[in-house]
Amino acid sequence: MATQASVDQSNENVWGGGNRPLGASYGKLMMWYFLLSDALTFSGFLVAYGLYRFKFESLWPDPDAVFTHFPFVHGEYPLIYVALMTFILIMSSVTMVMAVNEGHKMNQKGVTVWMLATILGGAIFLGSQAWEWYHFIVGEHGAVRFEDGRMAKIADADGTVLSLHDIVHGSDTPHDHHEKFATDEVIAAFKADPSLQLLLPGKEREIINHKSALPLVENSYVVQGANMKENEYGHPLFANFFFFITGFHGFHVFTGVLLNFIIFVNIVKGTYQRRGHYEMVEKVGLYWHFVDLVWVFVFTFFYLV
Repeated sequence: MATQASVDQSNENVWGGGNRPLGASYGKLMMWYFLLSDALTFSGFLVAYGLYRFKFESLWPDPDAVFTHFPFVHGEYPLIYVALMTFILIMSSVTMVMAVNEGHKMNQKGVTVWMLATILGGAIFLGSQAWEWYHFIVGEHGAVRFEDGRMAKIADADGTVLSLHDIVHGSDTPHDHHEKFATDEVIAAFKADPSLQLLLPGKEREIINHKSALPLVENSYVVQGANMKENEYGHPLFANFFFFITGFHGFHVFTGVLLNFIIFVNIVKGTYQRRGHYEMVEKVGLYWHFVDLVWVFVFTFFYLV
């Protein structure tokens, strides 16, 4: 039976800071608390995305037809650029693991090299995301929006989507060309070519022939690119969720790169070598792994489903 002295000693260990839950330091424990709350926030965003995705399923864009902007091979390989971004971010998690491992060995040079590689991986991911945002915002082919809110691309007789430049000027559009077109001139060009038809967004790729499309086009207006109000690819909420979810994640990546750079400077200065441990590298490593894990879920729910 425990004596009063042993009970008092146990209470002192628990409430006086002597115990270390799961063997974690105070700093690591607080980082886990933060990551748990952040995980709930991202979960809420993704659940909301899923609800609206299935509520407006017929109007929701097919990601394969939206994210096709791989440098120099425009439109050839859907989602490949996003897959490359994902691979780069996952590899930066691997380099962070190597940095933490070298920290356990008190190898300053090794930690420096692997932390630098992690920072470069994060910076490349942010640059890739900026590229993706740019092309999403300026748009690709342009579209027409009907009075009922549905969006449609204009396609030729074979079902190949044409850009507004192709329709109005009758020539191929350069990939870096983003001329704005008035609704009237697009409608006039559509009426003049009976081979043109409308292609509704989504995996089903519903086609409306020229004759049936004429009354719809008469009361439509042109949409080019995507923003918080309009989206040439489909339902405006798709663009809203894209900007908010990927932007929120991008802010986390930017913050992680900034924190990693600060830690990197301290590593080079020998701060942690003099302290006798590299626990700060482990703490930012937890955050970085969380950011990478969240992106895997974003990639799966937003781009693949």
